[in-house]
This record gives sequence, structure tokens and C-alpha cells, in this order.
Amino acid sequence: MGLVRNMGGFEWLIILALALLLFGVGRVSKVGRELGSAISEFRKGLREGKDISDDETTDET
Repeated sequence: MGLVRNMGGFEWLIILALALLLFGVGRVSKVGRELGSAISEFRKGLREGKDISDDETTDET
């Protein structure tokens, strides 16, 4: 994790440029879109899990 924490904007720009060269714009945008939807589904699952656990604690009292 220390390596990622030390990376600045210029380093991320170089990584993005290399990814574009290797995979092309279409594939990189597709992967980004899929990653975004996966993150949103994960957050949605966390919210639903929290709602379920909140309901369980209120039912016990």
C-alpha cells in the first residue's frame, strides 16, 4: 500500500497512457465502466447489509 500512497498525478497519468497504448481506448473505457458499476454494486450491498443488521437489532429489543 505504501507504493500507491506515494504515487502522484503524474505517475497515474503515465500508467493511464501505457494502458491506453496496450489495450486501446475501447477496452480501457469498457473496463472503467465495469469497475464503476462493480463499485456501485458493492456500495449498494453494504447499504443493504447495514439496513438488514439494523432491522435485526431493533427486532430483538
